[in-house]
Amino acid sequence: MAPHRSALLGALVLALCALSPPARAATASRGAPQARAPQGRVSPMRPSTMVVEHPEFLKAGKEPGLQIWRVEKFDLVPVPPNLYGDFFTGDAYVILKTVQLRNGNLQYDLHYWLGNECSQDESGAAAIFTVQLDDYLNGRAVQHREVQGFESATFLGYFKSGLKYKKGGVASGFKHVVPNEVAVQRLFQVKGRRVVRATEVPVSWESFNRGDCFILDLGNDIYQWCGSNSNRYERLKATQVSKGIRDNERSGRAHVHVSEEDAEPAGMLQVLGPKPTLPEGTEDTVKEDAANRKLAKLYKVSNGAGTMTVSLVADENPFAQGALKSEDCFILDHGKDGKIFVWKGKQANTEERKAALKTASDFISKMNYPKQTQVSVLPEGGETPLFKQFFKNWRDPDQVDGPGLSYLSSHIANVERVPFDAATLHTSTAMAAQHGMDDDGTGQKQIWRIEGSNKVPVDPATYGQFYGGDSYIILYNYRHGGRQGQIIYNWQGAQSTQDEVAASAILTAQLDEELGGTPVQSRVVQGKEPAHLMSLFGGKPMIIYRGGTSREGGQTAPASTRLFQVRASSSGATRAVEVIPKAGALNSNDAFVLKTPSAAYLWVGTGASEAEKTGAQELLRVLRAQPVQVAEGSEPGRSGGQRDPLFSGNAALRFLSVMCVNHSGLDENEGCGQ
Repeated sequence: MAPHRSALLGALVLALCALSPPARAATASRGAPQARAPQGRVSPMRPSTMVVEHPEFLKAGKEPGLQIWRVEKFDLVPVPPNLYGDFFTGDAYVILKTVQLRNGNLQYDLHYWLGNECSQDESGAAAIFTVQLDDYLNGRAVQHREVQGFESATFLGYFKSGLKYKKGGVASGFKHVVPNEVAVQRLFQVKGRRVVRATEVPVSWESFNRGDCFILDLGNDIYQWCGSNSNRYERLKATQVSKGIRDNERSGRAHVHVSEEDAEPAGMLQVLGPKPTLPEGTEDTVKEDAANRKLAKLYKVSNGAGTMTVSLVADENPFAQGALKSEDCFILDHGKDGKIFVWKGKQANTEERKAALKTASDFISKMNYPKQTQVSVLPEGGETPLFKQFFKNWRDPDQVDGPGLSYLSSHIANVERVPFDAATLHTSTAMAAQHGMDDDGTGQKQIWRIEGSNKVPVDPATYGQFYGGDSYIILYNYRHGGRQGQIIYNWQGAQSTQDEVAASAILTAQLDEELGGTPVQSRVVQGKEPAHLMSLFGGKPMIIYRGGTSREGGQTAPASTRLFQVRASSSGATRAVEVIPKAGALNSNDAFVLKTPSAAYLWVGTGASEAEKTGAQELLRVLRAQPVQVAEGSEPGRSGGQRDPLFSGNAALRFLSVMCVNHSGLDENEGCGQ
């Protein structure tokens, strides 16, 4: 008998001993094979955990893709790739999905699928193989239990042509094969205000109302429909769910169609039929949110006394993330919506971690939930968006909001100043810390602008130009010490709408999730840009226009007279900010660019640095202007058509006022105005 079979037989015997007598009797009556039990070898790398390594494990998760095995007489047998999607109803399967993240790490989703006619032995063997394979992958996989006819959306997304259920199985020799194509067709209702939930409802106009948002998922086409009375929270949630289905379940190949009430696309009407008069819908009140909070409960799992016990931690969500302790395992009960999550803390004992699936199954039985209730087992650090949505302000490791805290010099120790030198930045932690620089800004970047509830790529030719009426997401990739690093900046313009600011936060979190939760996130509001963000544009200044937008078809015409303040950080990175064009804006420490309809001026303050002068010249190139350069204290003026001598005292103020009057026709006392 092969060693991997005897090991599994022992594990299976223990599992069967835990079954109720009727269950054991049923198993015996099925005539389950008794002699061919799979075995494995104990991993020499981890002898204390007695990890059983089936020969198939050695091939698992080595590269991105899908791998499927069928349980055949207590053994794992690979399914040929050309038969992926075909499942025999009398069998159990183990499915591994491996995805390579942008940082090079591998991410695993591990499923075991149970046919309606599979035996208890086959079901138990599939569960044991799943636990063993997860252990072989160092506990990094997210585990899922799938039941025929009630598969998770994640699972269905692996099979672009759908699933085929075939009668029979190993015991029947693959006879009586009857294909049964399963098409993706489902409808979600998105409802709530502060606590928004997406719930699957019958695919019918009878499920619709004017007060909520709905998502009709047809596989290749996803229709997002919002009623005329839906609120912005529901609209944002609908966008998040729609894009999640497209990107995570369909690998980005489905099309999301966004529509409003009374503007339904033909594809939607083809499935639902003509739209009847819809009810108003219930108001999203505090009572509705309270009902959403009751949908899930959080339990702690413990075997401290030698027996597995489950105790209630919180009976309302959103939960506090701090309730999850690394030393324990937890169950998030969303069973009323057909979903159970088991969260495994990194420091939980081996028995608790390995018993996660069995604990979930026992919990389902105890709560009298249907046997097809879906189960996801999540390792700490591998939480999914569906799990995170039940927690208030979920924060991933290393997540950073904003440019950091500021401290008064009187409250900190005297620190020796380190001059900035890009050549030695990576070898001087003190320099990097003092100047707020993660690297020298020469890495790869992608920039998106928020349009409504979508992110739209920005033309690389305009990288570095930001509009106060927009919000943006900047993904920056760099290498440091041989390691890949990533930063996601979420830049929010001062005049960006509330909805777009909220959408930028959601889309930033979604991008972080797509990248495996490894990037550092930084929220940046206009006017608070950190030095590192300013350094990303190839030695050119980060240009920030006061308002307006750069979106296609919606560009705002610039003001006839514009004033830009150019200021450098201690690292030499520059920012050119458009300010109100009035004389009082001038500052001796900076350089300024004044552009009028007929001329441009570069005003250099006495304290302006070389970096600021250079940044101003780069700005003028972007504005396509040839300037007249004026140094502070040498401003020319005009009076009665004659050139005046140099002014004293407020010469700079006088200069700006005169230039505005000469080129815009405004009254001199108004400055440049708007």
